[in-house]
Amino acid sequence: MFAIYGLLISIVGFFIRVIAHFNPKMRLFVEGRKSVFQVLSQNISASDKTIWFHAASLGEYEQGLPVMEAIRKKHPGHKIVLTFFSPSGYEVRKNNAAADVTVYLPMDTRPNVKKFLDAVRPELVFMIKYEFWPNYLAGLKKRNIRTFLISGIFRENQVFFKWYGGFYRKALDTFEHLFVQNSRSKELLARLKKYNATVSGDTRFDRVAAILEKDNSLDFIRQFRNDTLTIVVGSSWPKDESLLAEYINKTTQNVKFIIAPHNIKEAQIDELKNSISRKVVLFSEKEGKDLSGFDVFIIDTIGILTKIYSYADIAYVGGGFGNPGVHNILEPATFGVPIVIGPNYSHFAEATALVEMEGCLSVSDQSQLDEAFDWLISNPDVRQEKGHICATFVQMNKNATPTIMKHFEENGDL
Repeated sequence: MFAIYGLLISIVGFFIRVIAHFNPKMRLFVEGRKSVFQVLSQNISASDKTIWFHAASLGEYEQGLPVMEAIRKKHPGHKIVLTFFSPSGYEVRKNNAAADVTVYLPMDTRPNVKKFLDAVRPELVFMIKYEFWPNYLAGLKKRNIRTFLISGIFRENQVFFKWYGGFYRKALDTFEHLFVQNSRSKELLARLKKYNATVSGDTRFDRVAAILEKDNSLDFIRQFRNDTLTIVVGSSWPKDESLLAEYINKTTQNVKFIIAPHNIKEAQIDELKNSISRKVVLFSEKEGKDLSGFDVFIIDTIGILTKIYSYADIAYVGGGFGNPGVHNILEPATFGVPIVIGPNYSHFAEATALVEMEGCLSVSDQSQLDEAFDWLISNPDVRQEKGHICATFVQMNKNATPTIMKHFEENGDL
């Protein structure tokens, strides 16, 4: 089976290299992996002790970050190696301060696995959420390297629970312990006779709860807001932006808008700006301007959205009109902000929960979006109630990281 899997990985790798000639994201995927082993050799010496964390993309990085920070405190003399599979994670967080070395994960071939593990020589490995690469897991098991899954989530439709999923079920044997998000995941693992699981919850709640303890002030946002009710739009896609632009252009409410698009390419930013008839300013052109005189602030940069949410009276989180669905709603939730999203959120437990609790409103078309915004703008008591639901939800679900670390303390591990 490993031979067939290896052949499939090689075929996929070939087609990715072909597609990279035409697709910028795939080009990053390919080009970024060319220097991985050189970077590792330059930054890890034979005397270094290392701990390896692997995240598929940005969301998984956010989940792993609280544990990474806790492990750093426990093992300050170790180097932390962080790998990403996707360019959307690596390109945003390649200069993070949490890890000593950050690289792409080489493709899951046996030669790559051997070369990578020879270079990193990790004492501990933490895979985040659902990264199950058979060759890497087999390589770790062969070397008896202690490997853990954090913020894992299992669903009945995954390959592990199919009659043909034996190859992947065996890969789970590598994990010394699996820290999962919910009791259903633990039940499904028990069905496979995997009893080494603990329900710890989702570590992202710890990460967003900790945001409240940081300095989230931004003077230029305060100047723009100018004590006016403000809707912050985060991670918007073109479908979101077309609905938002129509609302912005026709509303008579005294409200300002801050829009942080998911894609900040110049052409898309220009298209968004040109679709809005009210006074618009871009982050890249804010210097020397009195921002209080503008109605719409487009953030054509990355890395400050979390702080911007702290200034929101209402948040709209994008992605819910596409696949796989809505982006991270926990960041505005932790600030106690009522949230509006599109209709595609069923794959995200936190969004599903907040919609059911009515802290988050899901809209499916222009009329529903208009109605939701008008209702929230006109009713401060409703905003306060729904914001309180969101903030309480985050606070009630934090402490996954202490649960994980407590397990190690009680078992004399790490």
